[in-house]
Amino acid sequence: MSQISRVGIALAVVAAIAASYGLGRHTSHSQTDGKALRHVLYYVDPMHPAYKSNKPGIAPDCGMELKPVYAEDLENALPSSSLAQSSPGAVSIEGSVQRLMGIQMATVERSGPTRVIRVVGRVVPEDTRVYRITSGSDGYIRETYNDSVGELVKKDQKLATSYGPEYLAVASGFLAAEAGVTPTGKDGYHTEPRAGAVWAQGYSSLQGYTDRLRNLGMSEAQIKAMADTHKLPQSIDIVSPVDGFILARNVSVGQHFDRSVEFYRIADLSRVWILADVFGSEAQSVHPGAVARVTLSGQGRTFAARVSDVLPEIDPATRTLKLRLEADNPGLALRPDMYADVELPVAMPTGLTVPQDAVLDSGREQRVFVERSSGVFEPRLVRTGWRSADRVEIVQGLAEGERVVAAGTFLVDSESRLKSAAETPRTQEPERQNAPAKSNAQRGLAASAGRVKVKDAACGMMIDRAKAIADGNTLTRDGVTYYFCSDSCKKKFDAQPEHYLALNPSGHRP
Repeated sequence: MSQISRVGIALAVVAAIAASYGLGRHTSHSQTDGKALRHVLYYVDPMHPAYKSNKPGIAPDCGMELKPVYAEDLENALPSSSLAQSSPGAVSIEGSVQRLMGIQMATVERSGPTRVIRVVGRVVPEDTRVYRITSGSDGYIRETYNDSVGELVKKDQKLATSYGPEYLAVASGFLAAEAGVTPTGKDGYHTEPRAGAVWAQGYSSLQGYTDRLRNLGMSEAQIKAMADTHKLPQSIDIVSPVDGFILARNVSVGQHFDRSVEFYRIADLSRVWILADVFGSEAQSVHPGAVARVTLSGQGRTFAARVSDVLPEIDPATRTLKLRLEADNPGLALRPDMYADVELPVAMPTGLTVPQDAVLDSGREQRVFVERSSGVFEPRLVRTGWRSADRVEIVQGLAEGERVVAAGTFLVDSESRLKSAAETPRTQEPERQNAPAKSNAQRGLAASAGRVKVKDAACGMMIDRAKAIADGNTLTRDGVTYYFCSDSCKKKFDAQPEHYLALNPSGHRP
């Protein structure tokens, strides 16, 4: 082989090596996608996209593999990126990262769900079913019969007997008038007058005596018995006017009483009221006729109750209104002064609603993250209204059909805050000059620390120990000093030190 041929072969080999070396360098920052080459611009932390690296590796904070960002994808997402940059706090998160962070979307809807108001109610007798037995004249009590408070009594059951001088005179006049009038009623009792002036006059006199006996407290049964036997009674029977419970008893054997003294108070508990306290805002949603569910605490028995009215009086102590419900009382299970759980479903007014997890409420303001385009989320201030179950009304700030972040909202908010902090203009740097000066001890520790890397005790990221000391992001616990990348991590560690020490054993003894 000639010398010229050897030189040509050598040059060809050198050129091939150079070409393969150049291609290798090019493909070290490129990857193939099908037939086309995709150029890698940089690598990012999947959990914190603000962290960038010019080479692959492991994220310092979470230990995950850095993800490549391709030039082609960035060019295709240029409109979204420009939108994210133009909106303060807006962030752009890729679909794969969204799935990793558990981000879910929800559509702003117009709805009026049913809300359940849960309150505690107290059982009271219905005031139209409470009967008071009083005396019609002066006298004294002769006997009493099973009349203790709380006793269940029947209608016309004898509770006590009484006597008074006025009873005898009126009863005698009744028997005299009775003798001059012939019974005409089907039951042998005088129910209607006959023709004739004399008969009519006698009937009127008998009716007058009958009314006076009723006024003195004599029962209808005892008046009829006196008319049938034509004998004066030894005493007047005090009987129950209705089936019910004795709520109050004010008599005893031999007791002298004056006119209009209350002997007994008896309540018919076949129907009862349930009173519950509701706030003014809730009372506006309650209307008469609404049906509530009443449950006896600890017993599991339920009853249906109907709202009769919302009383106008406001309790000065609790600033609540009284809600009154009516309920049938089968088996007399509901007793006065019992407490019961009341569940009242009310229809909320129709409005724009989102899931409650979509709203970040700081106390002073409420925010949501709106999807402006694919993968781009923009923070927006809103004003909320009523809350029901898992929905909250949006009074101002959103339009029907918009999509908001409904799950993973706090993670998106964290990315937004990190992005806003990274984009803070340098014009704010002079404010640091007004910050309190570091103490001599801090400056001395920072100088002596040098450029030593230590592990953040909260997030696990490797940080500059001197910078942590200079910024005051250190904490001493049980003689061990811990270092942090930020005040936020320091506060997290201080709140749950055992938790973070188990995850990231770190720290240095002085």
